[in-house]
Amino acid sequence: MGIVGNLSSDQLNFFNSNAENDMAGYLVLESFSSPEEVKEMRDRMAELLQGFDSSNTSIFSTINQQKLTDDYFFESAEKISFFFEEKAFGDDGCLKQPKELSINKVGHALHELDPVFKKNSSSEKISSMLFSLGYKRPVVIQSMYIFKQPGIGGEVVPHQDNSFLYTEPRSCTGLWLALEDANITNGCLWAIPGSHKNGLVRRFIRDENGVHFDRPFPSFDRKEFVPIEVKSGTLVVIHGDLIHQSFENKSPRSRHALSLHVVDTDEFIWAKDNWIRRKVEPEPLYVS
Repeated sequence: MGIVGNLSSDQLNFFNSNAENDMAGYLVLESFSSPEEVKEMRDRMAELLQGFDSSNTSIFSTINQQKLTDDYFFESAEKISFFFEEKAFGDDGCLKQPKELSINKVGHALHELDPVFKKNSSSEKISSMLFSLGYKRPVVIQSMYIFKQPGIGGEVVPHQDNSFLYTEPRSCTGLWLALEDANITNGCLWAIPGSHKNGLVRRFIRDENGVHFDRPFPSFDRKEFVPIEVKSGTLVVIHGDLIHQSFENKSPRSRHALSLHVVDTDEFIWAKDNWIRRKVEPEPLYVS
């Protein structure tokens, strides 16, 4: 397969912080997906939600992640699974609104098991972009459709993607595709520019006791973060060591996004104590 990189030297310098700038460690690629591609993914997710049996009540939260992680979550690594928002349920344990407005995310194998998401997760433009970043045998290790529901869309606390998807040496890159406009009112991404240059702070470990972090995360001044406001169809490329987060969505508008995480498998070792423990090895997007 003859792959040609599609990122310019200026874009690579911007991403890797080899140039003087105030937004190093991530890259914003506008109009990465067409309106037709965005609509196709949103329509397909609406179909998946319609067929979902909401009697399952698994909840996802980054604030209570250790407490709420269960077998359903672990098994989702190779399935299409549905996770509710913490605030979706009333005191009686019933949903306060339709299931379509109650789901936090769907994951973590959309890119493998659903034809629409597989096509959009393994496109030539994604492969070309990863080739520009130096990947030799990249695999999409997880995929998530994130809803950031109006009024109840939960906060995602500051984190680094390499904490959860660790290879030796580190190789994770996050690909965050906006399927709706994202701004400070409906829960856009925020990041600390240049924070990836300080290395990995901690890891998320799975062992016989479940999951836990190996050390506390430092606190940050909110003033260190800058918002990444983007239009629908924009791809945000996130360095695996970049500290980023999103706040709760208290607005009346959702903020749908497709989140992919990629690691290299050419002379990179997948950590056995990562939360993802696959039964089948993932297929690489290409081999160079």
